[in-house]
Amino acid sequence: MDTKKSFLKQNTITGKTIVIGVLTLLMLIPISMVKTLITERQGNKDAEQTEMGWLWGGRQTVTGPVMAVRYIPADAPKEVRTAYFLPDEYAVGGNVKPEERTRGIQKILNYQAEMNISGQFGFPDVEALGINPSQVLWNESYLMLGIPNLQGIKNKIDFKVNGQSLEIEPSVPHNDIISSGLTIRMALNPEQKEVAKYNFDLVLNGTEGLYFLPIGKQTNIHLTSTWKSVEYIGNFVPAEKADVSAGIDARWDIYDYNRNFTQMWKGKNEGLEQSKLGIDLELPVNHYEKTLRAVKYAIMFIVLTFLVFFLVELLGKKRIHAVQYLLVSLALILFYTLLLAFSEHIGFDWSYLISALAIVLLITAYSHSIFKQKKQTIFMGIFLTVLYVYLYVVLQQENMALLFGAIGLFIALAAVMYALRKVDWYKEDEKGDAAKESGMAEIKTDDAPPAYKTENDNVI
Repeated sequence: MDTKKSFLKQNTITGKTIVIGVLTLLMLIPISMVKTLITERQGNKDAEQTEMGWLWGGRQTVTGPVMAVRYIPADAPKEVRTAYFLPDEYAVGGNVKPEERTRGIQKILNYQAEMNISGQFGFPDVEALGINPSQVLWNESYLMLGIPNLQGIKNKIDFKVNGQSLEIEPSVPHNDIISSGLTIRMALNPEQKEVAKYNFDLVLNGTEGLYFLPIGKQTNIHLTSTWKSVEYIGNFVPAEKADVSAGIDARWDIYDYNRNFTQMWKGKNEGLEQSKLGIDLELPVNHYEKTLRAVKYAIMFIVLTFLVFFLVELLGKKRIHAVQYLLVSLALILFYTLLLAFSEHIGFDWSYLISALAIVLLITAYSHSIFKQKKQTIFMGIFLTVLYVYLYVVLQQENMALLFGAIGLFIALAAVMYALRKVDWYKEDEKGDAAKESGMAEIKTDDAPPAYKTENDNVI
């Protein structure tokens, strides 16, 4: 008999613990694959929503109007450059009407914003920018209104300045500050130096996000919507915000010294976008994000389930093979794939119920074939049910998720420590050694040549 034994044969309980640990680590591979699958599905959804949204209008940012004054610089008489001036007053009043649309299994949230935009420009102080008024091409001045997707405009805009309707041209002459939008030609009279009061209505289609730039010395924006799930975007929070059961009612009051750009400049200005503000209309439940959050608890589910099986094996004197541990862990991981697949069609809550019920029944039925005892099988079913209910509660939390998770782990560890408080681990290993020795002796006896009888001999 070879007296040299492997580590696992010398330590039965310790060896099983190591096997379970290795299996747990191996399960990180399929868990990672599930996470990748969720990310890919979410990426496909985002790409499809972007395509659908752009056809409707996409995320819209209303910039302006901004006044552009052309001039001939003294140091380059053959060039024509542009100086820009922002309004003294800028006011927006709008109602955002949401519209949920579906294509295939994807949902997208569009909107139609009905707005009135008004304000006034003081006469441009070109001398403050070091420009000689005699060098200015006053008749070539114009206003620019920035809108990223012109397809989203759904009304004939009547742009009025001092009560007079001005002609609107599609596109902008250059992209110093606005890359897409409308141009309103407006000749200026340096002798009269009139204040330009503007006013127009704008009906704009868009998808999810509607934003503005606080371009006035005094900016006042008032938005209402019947949509309840709204996120406020930008560095400026609404001065007044009423999240009522019927929707939102938000106001922003911003002054020029609240933002990081001036009222006038020459050439390009790339800092305007940094002061963007507005709203994002959100679908109430993003099942991809919730499923991804659920997968983060997968390893905890596997460890706790393995612990229950190990306790039954240790305290109930049952032998459970490593393959059986493996099959149970794969069933636990299958839950997240089922959750992802169902949630794309029937929503997260019902998908969670169906997926959890399927896995609980599957593992409970399989456990009965292992335990052979009704009480242990029922306990496994109750344990898994509690585990999935606990996970669902945690997923519903946002600010309290960490606290709920920590408390759950504490209770689980305390229960395991209590169940194993009377186990003599050294004695269990000695029993394992004795069992192994007995098993090897039986194998040697079985390996001896079989005795059989002939006609002339009794026993050979």
